[in-house]
Amino acid sequence: MPSYMLFLHENQGQFDDRSQDEMMRIITEYGAWAAKMREEKRFVGGEKLTDDAGKVLRPKGGKIVVTDGPYAESKEVVGGYFAIKARDYDEACEVAKACPHLKYGGRVEVREIHEL
Repeated sequence: MPSYMLFLHENQGQFDDRSQDEMMRIITEYGAWAAKMREEKRFVGGEKLTDDAGKVLRPKGGKIVVTDGPYAESKEVVGGYFAIKARDYDEACEVAKACPHLKYGGRVEVREIHEL
């Protein structure tokens, strides 16, 4: 069965105005969703990423240039990811529809992993 990455896109600071209690409830909700994926034998992995945009390395003029990225002017970041198993894109998207991230204003990008 193929594996798919679910990239969790969000606006920087999207959760900053939440109380500590509310954040714990949200974290518990994500954990429950991941546990359900484990029970269904779909879960491959997943982590919360830091709230910065990270760095991008690009070749330029024979050198490797490191910049803030992927888009320094963007307020959107990849806040985390899940890797899941699904029969095809249709099933992966159906699974992704239940991800709590969508409930909180984020978006989920689904990409098939090319198994090497």
